[in-house]
Amino acid sequence: MLDPQETEAQFEHRWWELMTEMRVRFGKKPDMNALLLLIGVQELGQGAGPFTKEQKQDLMHIATCRLFSISGYYELDRVDEEGWPHYRLLQALPFSNLKEQERMLKWHVLEYFDEQNAEE
Repeated sequence: MLDPQETEAQFEHRWWELMTEMRVRFGKKPDMNALLLLIGVQELGQGAGPFTKEQKQDLMHIATCRLFSISGYYELDRVDEEGWPHYRLLQALPFSNLKEQERMLKWHVLEYFDEQNAEE
């Protein structure tokens, strides 16, 4: 879960390092929706598309579930016959306000990309 040893400054530094890496990789700084879409596409593993608007929403949902599986809120339930992952909610997400929700999502994005980099 969130690292109580990490200061806000350290967290923000890690976030801006990731944003810089993404800017170099894609030519512009992505917003959270773009990051979720990227993660969803990676998790689907079928290439960059093209995807319909509905499929893009589904990809962002896959990304959110995958991210929160890091902390045990979701788990992969199954992969359907078309290769799309489906997750099961294990426990309610503990958001008390929008700022906390955004920080928790950012932390999970950082952890996801740390995992991806460790596997390379």
